[in-house]
Amino acid sequence: MAAQMAVNSGASLWGPLKELWETVDGAVLRRQPESVHLLDLQLKKHKPHFLSLFKNPPKSAEQREKVRKASTEGIAIQGQQGSRLLPEQLLTEAFILSDLFDIGELAALELLLAGEQQQPYFPGLTRGLVAVLLYWDGKLCMANSLRTLIQSRQGKTFTLDLSGELVALTTRFTDELMSQGLTKRILTLVSEISVTREFERLQKERGLGNEKHRKEVADLIKECRQALADSLFSWTCQSPLSKDDTLALIGHLETVTAQADGSLDSVSLALVMALLYCLDVSFIEQGTEDRDDLLQALPLLTERQYVSAVHSRLMDSQPWKLPGLQAVCRLAWALLLRVLSQLPQGSALVEFTEADEALADQALLGDVFLFMKEGILGCESFSQEEFYIRRVHSLITDFLALMPMKVKQLRNRADEDARLVHMSLQMDSELPSSLRKDLDHLMILIGEFYSKDPFGLELGLEFWCPTESLQHSSLQGSYLGMALQRPPHKQVVLSKFVRQMGDLLPSTLYISYLRMLKGLANGPQCAHYCFSLLKTNGAAHSDNIQGVSGSPVSWEHFFHSLMLYHENLRRDLPNPDSAHYRHPPLRGITQREMEGLTSFLQLLTTIITWSENARLALCEHPQWTPAVVMLGLLQCSVPPVLKAELLHCLAAFGKSPEIAASLWQSLEYTQILQTVRAPGQRQAAGIEVELNEIESSCEEYPLTRSFCHLISTLVEGSLPVNLGAGLRVPGFQPYLNFLRDSVFLPFPTRAYRRPAEKWEVADSVLEVFHKLLRDYEPQPSDFVQEIVELQGEQVPAHKPPGHSIMFHLLNDSPMLALCLSLLEEGVRQLDTYAPFPGKKHLQSAVLHCLCLLDLALQKEAVFMDLLRESQASLLVSPLEQLLQGVSPQTRRADHIVNIARYLYHSSSNPEAAFQSAKILRRIANYPNIQIRLVGDFTHDQAVSDKLMAGFVECLDNEDAEEGTEKDDVDSQKKVARIRHETQIHILNLLITSLELKAPNLALYLLGYEVKKPVSSTNLQDPGVLGCPRSCLHAILSRLQRGTEKRSGPALTQQAPHLAELCYQVIYQLCACPDTSGPTMRYLRTSQDFLFSHLQHLPFILPSNQIAALSQMSWLMKTAAIELRVTSLNRQRSHTQRLVSLLLDDQPHAQHADGESGMEDETRSVSGFLHFDTVSKVRRKLLSVLDAIEFSQDMPELLQLDFFERTQIEQVISNCEHVNEQGHTVCNVKLLHRVLVAEVNALQGMAAIGQRPLLMEEVNSILQQVVERNRVRRSLSAKRHALQSWRSLVETLLTACPADLIPADERQLIIRDLLLDLHDKVLSEDAAGELMPIVAGAVFTLTAHLSQSVLSEQQQGVGLEASSGFASIANSALHLILRKLLDFILSTGGGYQRLRAHLYGSLLYYLQIAQKPEEPDTLQTGKAMWERLTAPEDGFSKLQRENLAIIESYGKALMEVVCRDACDGHEISRMLAMAVLDRILSIDRQNQWLLYICNSGYLRSLVESLRQDDVALQSLLTPQPPLLKPLYIFESKMALLTRVAKTGQGAVELLRCGLVAQLMECQVFDMVPDSDAHRVMRDPSGFIPSPMDRYRQILLPTLRLFQVILTSTSINHQQGAAQVLQWLIVHADTIQSLLRCQELSMGALQELSLLTGIISKTALPGALEMGGEVNSAALMEFQGHINRFQRLCLSLLGRLAGSERDRLLKQAEISAPGESAERREEMEVAMQQVCANIMEYCQALLLQSSAQAQFSICLFSPSGSEPAGRDGARTDLSSTVPSMAYSRVPSLGLVLYLLKNSAADFFRFHQSHRQSLGKLQSLDQLPPEELKELCQGLVSGPGAVEKISSVQRSLLAKRRLVQLINNRAKLLALCSYVIETCLFVLWRHLEYYLLHCIPTDPKDSLLPGSTLYRSRLADDSFSGLQASGGRGLSLSRVSQQDLDLLKSDMAAGFGEALQRKLLEVEGLYSQVRSRYTFIQALVRRIRGLLRQPKS
Repeated sequence: MAAQMAVNSGASLWGPLKELWETVDGAVLRRQPESVHLLDLQLKKHKPHFLSLFKNPPKSAEQREKVRKASTEGIAIQGQQGSRLLPEQLLTEAFILSDLFDIGELAALELLLAGEQQQPYFPGLTRGLVAVLLYWDGKLCMANSLRTLIQSRQGKTFTLDLSGELVALTTRFTDELMSQGLTKRILTLVSEISVTREFERLQKERGLGNEKHRKEVADLIKECRQALADSLFSWTCQSPLSKDDTLALIGHLETVTAQADGSLDSVSLALVMALLYCLDVSFIEQGTEDRDDLLQALPLLTERQYVSAVHSRLMDSQPWKLPGLQAVCRLAWALLLRVLSQLPQGSALVEFTEADEALADQALLGDVFLFMKEGILGCESFSQEEFYIRRVHSLITDFLALMPMKVKQLRNRADEDARLVHMSLQMDSELPSSLRKDLDHLMILIGEFYSKDPFGLELGLEFWCPTESLQHSSLQGSYLGMALQRPPHKQVVLSKFVRQMGDLLPSTLYISYLRMLKGLANGPQCAHYCFSLLKTNGAAHSDNIQGVSGSPVSWEHFFHSLMLYHENLRRDLPNPDSAHYRHPPLRGITQREMEGLTSFLQLLTTIITWSENARLALCEHPQWTPAVVMLGLLQCSVPPVLKAELLHCLAAFGKSPEIAASLWQSLEYTQILQTVRAPGQRQAAGIEVELNEIESSCEEYPLTRSFCHLISTLVEGSLPVNLGAGLRVPGFQPYLNFLRDSVFLPFPTRAYRRPAEKWEVADSVLEVFHKLLRDYEPQPSDFVQEIVELQGEQVPAHKPPGHSIMFHLLNDSPMLALCLSLLEEGVRQLDTYAPFPGKKHLQSAVLHCLCLLDLALQKEAVFMDLLRESQASLLVSPLEQLLQGVSPQTRRADHIVNIARYLYHSSSNPEAAFQSAKILRRIANYPNIQIRLVGDFTHDQAVSDKLMAGFVECLDNEDAEEGTEKDDVDSQKKVARIRHETQIHILNLLITSLELKAPNLALYLLGYEVKKPVSSTNLQDPGVLGCPRSCLHAILSRLQRGTEKRSGPALTQQAPHLAELCYQVIYQLCACPDTSGPTMRYLRTSQDFLFSHLQHLPFILPSNQIAALSQMSWLMKTAAIELRVTSLNRQRSHTQRLVSLLLDDQPHAQHADGESGMEDETRSVSGFLHFDTVSKVRRKLLSVLDAIEFSQDMPELLQLDFFERTQIEQVISNCEHVNEQGHTVCNVKLLHRVLVAEVNALQGMAAIGQRPLLMEEVNSILQQVVERNRVRRSLSAKRHALQSWRSLVETLLTACPADLIPADERQLIIRDLLLDLHDKVLSEDAAGELMPIVAGAVFTLTAHLSQSVLSEQQQGVGLEASSGFASIANSALHLILRKLLDFILSTGGGYQRLRAHLYGSLLYYLQIAQKPEEPDTLQTGKAMWERLTAPEDGFSKLQRENLAIIESYGKALMEVVCRDACDGHEISRMLAMAVLDRILSIDRQNQWLLYICNSGYLRSLVESLRQDDVALQSLLTPQPPLLKPLYIFESKMALLTRVAKTGQGAVELLRCGLVAQLMECQVFDMVPDSDAHRVMRDPSGFIPSPMDRYRQILLPTLRLFQVILTSTSINHQQGAAQVLQWLIVHADTIQSLLRCQELSMGALQELSLLTGIISKTALPGALEMGGEVNSAALMEFQGHINRFQRLCLSLLGRLAGSERDRLLKQAEISAPGESAERREEMEVAMQQVCANIMEYCQALLLQSSAQAQFSICLFSPSGSEPAGRDGARTDLSSTVPSMAYSRVPSLGLVLYLLKNSAADFFRFHQSHRQSLGKLQSLDQLPPEELKELCQGLVSGPGAVEKISSVQRSLLAKRRLVQLINNRAKLLALCSYVIETCLFVLWRHLEYYLLHCIPTDPKDSLLPGSTLYRSRLADDSFSGLQASGGRGLSLSRVSQQDLDLLKSDMAAGFGEALQRKLLEVEGLYSQVRSRYTFIQALVRRIRGLLRQPKS
């Protein structure tokens, strides 16, 4: 130490010793595995400490100097770099400490430093005071270790059943210590160390703190002495001491003195017992197998010197300080010599063994038995050690058995003395002085010794020899009378002693003998024997004539005497009305008789307490009638003490329920407590008078206490409802009133001669209240005022006593006030830490008070509810509010604080702490009280610190153990269980409080700010910045223990339920927004909590699976939050660490944090180089999943013989409730009550006979229900764990930065997770309850898989990889698909909602093989041949394989999907339809299509459209009910559209009557008014406006028609005709849509689809195909068609000309943010409409005739372009508004359209080229441009900033592809419009310029005019014919018109335009394989226009 001089901050005098003790304790007492090796190391290390036990390191000048310089030069501290400067104050303290304990200066300094470190564990103490505690604690650890090591030895008395290796180790070690003089060292220390001396030293140096500190120091010092003495005792129990050691021990005992009361202290007692065990050879009798080895080792037999030395020492006449002790040792030695003399080896020791008699005489002269009773039995610790009791038992019995002559002498002497006494009494002379009372003392000793039996050994049985064969097989195994083997000799001798002593008993010994019998009757079997003895004693003499002179020790004699006393005393019963009611001079009972009676009653009480047979036999005895006689005696004037004994005796009788009932009646009859007043009686009589007059004046209350005891016993059996009926209002009420008003309320103000009695009275009366309230269940009948008839009057009946107590506790009653003040008094007394008389009873009374409050809180809810329902006029307040009242003593509202202060005393008073925690937990449920409580708790800083310390101490307690059995025999286990329950209650209190708003109790207890905002808390380690140790620290330190070991957190194994709640508290703190920040910061930085716990997942607890799952659930949920938070805050390293912990499949080297950086580097490199050598480990996430058992064993059905199963099930479900954890469980206690009541209600003999069977069945039902509850809890735990696992997985994949897990790794992880999940869920016995969660997880995982694969392809990686498609191999993908389909099929008919998830997964999965959108580059397409021979790309290959797998499932899968698509839950239906849609799109063989068509599912889908109609109509109201029908309709339409895309499907749809169904839908005619509903818009924009909703219905329908028309190509006119009919049925709507005033985006979409359909259907000839239509209908159809044509042409006028630019501008203004997008869409839509209309014109022209001269004319011969280029709607506001739409558009319009289209074409072409360029050089684009490109695809301002650069370029790429394809589409439309315009122009010009015959106005009747008219308005097909021939206005075409036309056209169709058109052809049309169409038309038109005038 001095050499290196570094300071150990753990304090060498404390830390290492603590560690030593933990190792010893773990190895020997807790039997931890692998502990022997650790123990060996520790023992080698600490051997010097053991050899120089308790020696301190010496002081030295060198050390002193070093410490002095520490403030200037600093001092080195082990484990820390550099030296540390210490403050001057600390060094001064170190020198004081060094002088105080005489220890080395460095050691003192270390103690102080350790004290500073440990200070948070000792709130309120300075470091110096803590150092004092640590100093003594170190010593105690040393002493305890020594004691435990010695106890583990093998030997003659006991064994701990340890492993041979361990025993060999400890035996070797302790033998060595012993040989080095351990005994003498221990004896020296025991005499040197004394509490008073140490306290004087400490007092002088101010080394003592508050009361608690003083008590703790004193306890430590006492425990040190005790442990040392116990070490010696344990040694002598097992192995003998050497001669010198034995003599040293005797030498020490010579000097021992007794305490004030004459008893030894526990240390001396241990040493006395050590000596007695040295002189003990009782093991010889036991004949164990190692007896001979033990004999060999016994120095008594092998060493002559040993015997002679001890002998001479004990024979020495020098008196000891305690002659009694000397006598005990002499007696023990005498008995030993007597035993030795009987052994063969004893012959050598004859000279010593002769002296045994003389020694025994000396011992008797030294009053040996008196000393044993007073000195040894009087010591408190005597009864706490089983081996003390066994040794004294053997001492007494050996004396009686081995020295019978001595016993005989004693008896003779006693008889002699009795005669002398008798004579002196008769002659009234002095008693002789020579009286010895040895036999008296012996009997009393036996009585005292056997009357206590804390270990249930029933040693007294040795005194009873079973003479007759007992009928009870349970007793002594005397089955069938076979127990009559010869009992051992000793037993015979002892039983003879008992019997003979009773024969002709002299009166002086009478009382002692009774006391001895009382002791020997203690125990169930002993009591039986004693009962028999007293019975036979009486029987033997019953032939005597008087019948009294039998043996004075017999029942006969006793009860006869009692009756005589009763007879005698009854005569002088005083008149109760006489004014002076005092005891007259007793002529009845002398003092001696009193004692005799008392002894007899005590004996009787003992026997009937233990033996029920005796109880019944005596009580029912016809002559003795003990109960009657005793109650009679109680009415006589006998002293209260005797009455008390009588009551105790009655209480013992009352233990049998059958006696109790009659006792109640007798009690009421004898009016011991006067319940009925005689009319003229002035004052009360009975016990009330005794209490108030006699006991109060004597200041002693034995009678009251025993009365309470009697009532307490009787109440337990039964409460008589009709007690006292007829004379008074029946019931228990008068007794309750007496106990409350006369005993309880006045108890604090009475005077007590014996201070302890005050608390005994309180305890006994509170016990009754507690029992009454405990057994009270509020019933509705309690609140109804019932009336009873009494002597002709109606009087109100009494309520049950429990009701009355409840009522008093729920009011501000004196009773409640007294209970609360008792609690206050109790906690005040406990705070003194001093022993005081009656402490035990005060604690018990306090406990009853706490229980009363707890029960009242528990029952008050039901009580108040029933009270409210009954509308009775009782007033009550909730107890939790009353508890906030002001205390009269302190004038503060501190009741709840007082209750909470009991937690501070949990170490000394665990039960009170438990009840206190329970009450606080109940109060914590009320949010309004919490805020007040926080104020009360924090109001006074000192109290606040104490309360916090109390809670923390309870949570820190290590002795707590999770027990399963409620009735532990072992008191230690019971205490451990109570401590555990207390911790559970405190944690539940925290959990409940955390759910309430701040400030609440939990925040205060866990160390958060309650006065400032919670989130501003800064959590620190305890002691840092004055931060006290809070419950959070306690919880964390409990959880953290063991995390550094391989076995994981110890708490999860030792106390699973506790650990589960601890994790839950941590989770709640992390999940609550206020506490989350501070908590997670603290856990991350100070504790590294999550990482250290997650690395031990999964927790496997075979014994408690449910708790293990819950622990993992909370931990995983917390981890999910942590991942999310660290990702958001960009704390990358934290996230990375957790992610790799959870997901890595490479084994981790567990490394310390310091070097982790380095090691990570090397690991990744080595991993890279030797990747195949490292074995894979299971991913943490998967092993957690493995730990969740999917199968669940279900309890089998009940097998019932008596009860009806359905009714039982009904009862069970009625008893169910939802518990705190949210599980529905059955209340077993309630069920038990119901069933037992049912059994009890049965009448008749048969029922009584069947009762045992019925009860058995009830039992089996209850067991079944317990099992069911367990199954429910288990399932719920599994669900919870799976849910948490899922949220952790989802967080990992969604919230963590994507680049933490590279794509290839991510796909493998998802693959593993998916396959494992499926394997588990598809196993045979997987529980259905878990499936939905699994399905949800599968859905997210598949979504992520698909996303990962797609993003990988977008980045262009992995496509070239050999494994096929992406990083994940195709085989893995196929496997996933198969499992997914298996899962879908395994769900069978049910679980439709669950399948929704699976369909979602399937869709995501199928999306993987979908080819991404590719840019349309407008380059020449590959030749057909190249396309056919190109190798199959990855997408099509995967798609083909997917399809093959799907088809391998055949009809089963089709059936499930189709069924779900047609029926069931909406979401499932939509997803099933989407799946069908997807599969149909890849199913080239049309297998699925055939199935759908043939199995009728398609027809059912089509026919369901009619049912949708009504729902869809309701959607168009301004406030729609639900949007579900709309989504379903859209899904259906999408699916039908998919079906219609194949010709076969389209035909099938028409055959199913699709169009007919849609014709009957009226929803299409309900066009909403677009402006009316602007007001009702949904502000969030989520619910679309009615117009939008209408479009969502109309557009899919139109698209479907378009697809049908395309698929049922030209040759099949069936489709066209049907669609045309639909158009005509809804003609009004469609025309109004075509006339649309406001052309919004939606309107344009409608128009583009409508015009597309019209252009394909409203054609000449379409009607003929429709079959036979009569001419009238034909006419009407004709009109509709003409109107469609006219509207289309006028629409063309609007879109081609006037409105176009205005609309585009408007789009930009209305939504500037999305302008680019919107503008593109509108451009496309307009171009589409124009193209459709031009196509329509072309079709009309072509269909009318092939030659120009016979074709119809659609445009008027005017070449002027439409006016209003500026966007004003001139053509609409013209002079003829009514004709505006019917005017025939001019050819100029077509020309204008042509020009515009050509111009647009070049604009689009330019933009297309630019975008392509950008796409090819995407990497070189400036970031600004990238941002701009992304803007359109990301919503929200600033969203682009948050995206990573990789994401950004992906988005930009997607946007560019979108732009390019958009432009390509526009180019196609433009070129089409150009071509059709040219054709229409050419056709019209050819007609007008070549075939038209102009008319002059004057010859109006020329045939040409009719010709022209017929052209323009042809009968059957005129495009412009309105009904009534309004087309006539255009019928005159003059020559002038034609000339003008020609000149205008020639001007418009100039060179520039022609060049442009040809360029268009060059740029575009060649690629699209119509080579010279434009060229040819341009040429022809040019030709027409150049023609000379004819």
